[in-house]
Amino acid sequence: MRALVIDDSRAMRTILTRTMEQLGFEVSSAGDGQEALDAVQAGPKPDVCLIDWNMPVMNGLEFIVEVRKHREWRDITLMMVTTEAEQANIVRALAAGAHEYVIKPFTPEIIEDKLAMLGLL
Repeated sequence: MRALVIDDSRAMRTILTRTMEQLGFEVSSAGDGQEALDAVQAGPKPDVCLIDWNMPVMNGLEFIVEVRKHREWRDITLMMVTTEAEQANIVRALAAGAHEYVIKPFTPEIIEDKLAMLGLL
């Protein structure tokens, strides 16, 4: 299983990468939504993307909208991992095509539970 961690914070990318690797995922990362979109286009296609909301160039919500425009990427599981805790933003992300939503700070167990619920573990 492949995971793509998308966050402009190097520290957060490291934390999420370690968490995903411990769960058996092959992990790559991107510092913003455009870099992530380029990575998905270049392949190999990730099984799951863990996406921050607030990033330069292309934010997480814009990334989700772009991914969902492509029929060949509809099977990619998209999970927001963000500080954006407002109910309206959660609804917006899920309506745009995110499968799950995790609010920072989180524990590795929360990520594991969400992935298990999504059938990825």
